Amino acid sequence: MIGGASVHPLPRAADNAAKAPAAHSGALPRNPGMPLDLAWLEAMRHINRSALERRVDTLGKRRSIKKDHQAAWLLRALAVMDLTTLSSDDTPDRVLRLCAKARNPLRPDIMAGLGIEEADIHPAAVCVYHPFVATAVEALKDTNIHVAAVSTAFPHGLAPLPTRIAEIRASVEDGADEIDVVIPRGLVLGAHWEELYDEIVQFREACGAAHLKVILGTGDLATLRNVTLASMVAMMAGADFIKTSTGKESVNATLPVGLAMVRCIRAYHEHTGIHIGFKPAGGISTAKASLDWLVLMNEELGRRWLEPDLFRFGASSLLTDIERQLEHHLTGRYSAAHRHAMA
Repeated sequence: MIGGASVHPLPRAADNAAKAPAAHSGALPRNPGMPLDLAWLEAMRHINRSALERRVDTLGKRRSIKKDHQAAWLLRALAVMDLTTLSSDDTPDRVLRLCAKARNPLRPDIMAGLGIEEADIHPAAVCVYHPFVATAVEALKDTNIHVAAVSTAFPHGLAPLPTRIAEIRASVEDGADEIDVVIPRGLVLGAHWEELYDEIVQFREACGAAHLKVILGTGDLATLRNVTLASMVAMMAGADFIKTSTGKESVNATLPVGLAMVRCIRAYHEHTGIHIGFKPAGGISTAKASLDWLVLMNEELGRRWLEPDLFRFGASSLLTDIERQLEHHLTGRYSAAHRHAMA
């Protein structure tokens, strides 16, 4: 079980060129988007919050993942992680340390104990502010680890639109494979769907071959209805991923919000045949929480959505707890967090 941790890699931007990949490769075509369909939005307005909460409540109770199976699932969580530093005191040295951790996420003795010394186990991406994109790109050269940049006046998204678009283009020029954009939440709260759609279309164009992740800021959107409608507009406009939060809101990723969003992804896939990725971010700091999200994805969307080209965790401290849990799996003891180097 533990040895089966290989993943479908997300093609780098330079290799992507917005072309549909060969069918046998396991890679997926980009989301081309579609015209804004207000009638479809109207049909998606009715959300049964209590039913979503009851469904979420069953996730941890119906599945008990133990021993080797748990270790394998934790390795999967590691493989779909966007290892993130988005602090006001970030420095190039901190980003370099984070990239070093991304290249070697587990201590050698843990790798040896799990029998995966030769496995290429690493996070899917390192996520940083624009000024550190070039630093991360250079540090991760010749790896399969992507560089994601938060953009569009992260975390509030309230700068002038030309400024936000220019920031995307600057990050792509510096080598970012993925761009995490934020939307102005007021467009959702005011139901300005056409304006929101037009902005995201322009973000998608500015990204070029880089993948576009649209952060909804769900903690600011007030209702699951708003979350649902914003998710649908983002996908119609060409988002490759929809993402819950910036990690800066008072409420970040929650399972009921995640369930509403993945059901939007399922509806979009059934309607268009296009696979859209999902990224919960903010507050996911424990190995146990990561397992709940993996179970949610597997049960609602299926095994294909457990690959890094369709699922990510936005996390900064999650890796430390996963490493501690894997050491406990091997030794029966929990180690101190300082034994697991982090940036």
